[in-house]
This record gives sequence, structure tokens and C-alpha cells, in this order.
Amino acid sequence: MLVLVVEDDDSVADGVCDGLIRAGFEVRRVATGAAAVAAVSGTGPDFVLLDLGLPDMDGTDVCRTIRAGSKIPIIVLSARADEIDRVLALEMGADDYVVKPFGMRELVARIRAVGRRVADSGDTPNARTGTQTVGTLTIDRRTQRVRLGEREIHLTAKEFDVLCHLTEDPGAVYRRSEILHQVWGANWYGTSKTLDAHVAAIRKKLGDPGWIEAVRGVGFRIAVPA
Repeated sequence: MLVLVVEDDDSVADGVCDGLIRAGFEVRRVATGAAAVAAVSGTGPDFVLLDLGLPDMDGTDVCRTIRAGSKIPIIVLSARADEIDRVLALEMGADDYVVKPFGMRELVARIRAVGRRVADSGDTPNARTGTQTVGTLTIDRRTQRVRLGEREIHLTAKEFDVLCHLTEDPGAVYRRSEILHQVWGANWYGTSKTLDAHVAAIRKKLGDPGWIEAVRGVGFRIAVPA
């Protein structure tokens, strides 16, 4: 998941970005409202963390502008603790509001919670259709079935979850830590060998190791074999 951090204070931005990276997220940071609006256009990030006190425009205006053209999840991070500020940000389209200072564990938990709510509401393409096709591979998230061409592939529950996570953004590299946190949970403290074993099993069942590429020192990505 790519998180866009919109924060003009370098010290705050550095701390948030470092914490998100340790939690397994990909991060991009911008320092102005105009840059945030531009970054969300097109393919853009998967999530926005938005400060209200930006140098070029108020964060509530940024939130309203983004929300007018996108359903991307937005969490406001602000030192403004008054109820009116919270209400205004939420009315402008924010999904959650976190008052500074905050702990990274709480922030990561809120990101995951908002992400789950958005997925459950049907605002993501995969949640609306229930199916996804990558090359000759078809994944039905609603029925938890996988087909390769005309052949059904039988995966365990965890194998299915790993495959679904990797295909959320085909071609993107997912860090090992992020996959472990998303599939096994934040409170799981086993080794990454568990992930390696599941990836190996998926490759074997798909009949070609090229479906899941290993990126040395980082993690894995889905690829369509030549």
C-alpha cells in the first residue's frame, strides 16, 4: 500500500514516514496542498495522511478537493484538537481524524481500520466486482476461488490471502513485513520462512514460479510469466 504523507514540517514528516516504512508501507511525502491534489490524480497513492496547517492552502480545502474526484481514504493528522475542526474535516470528506501528538501504533491501526471499512463498503474495484484477472489467472474474492485458464487451483486459506494481497496492485513490490502483517496479523511474531513456504506452495500449484517474483532484500510481486 502506497501512503501519501502531506506534511510541511520536516521533523514530523520524517517521523511519520519512518514509522510507516517500518510497518511495511510504501511512502511518498509532499509538503503542500497543491502537490497533494496533483499526487492523487491519475493512478496516485492508496491512502492519504493529511495535515491541516499547510503553507499554500488549508487542509480542509485539500480534503474537499481530493474527495470531489476520488474515494481514496483520507486520515487527517492535526494539532487542532477542537471539536469544530474535527467536524469540519469529517464533513469535507475525511475518513478519520487523529490529533497530534500521536503514537505510530495507533496511526497504523487506524490506517488498517479505515482500509477495512473502505473495502467492506464496496468502494474499491475488487470489492465491487469480487473478481480480478491477471493474465490467465482469475481470483474470485467473494467465493475464494482461483482459476488458471480453465483449471481450478485449490489453495489453503493463508495461500489465498497471500495471493490476494500480492494481486491488489499487480506488478508492485510488497515488502515481506507488510505481507506478514496483513495476512498473519500485527501480533504475529514468527519468521519470514513461513511466508517463503506459502509462496513456494502457491508457485507449485500455479505450475510456474514466474507468477511470483522475489525481489532480493525487499519482498515479492505478482508477474505474468512469459
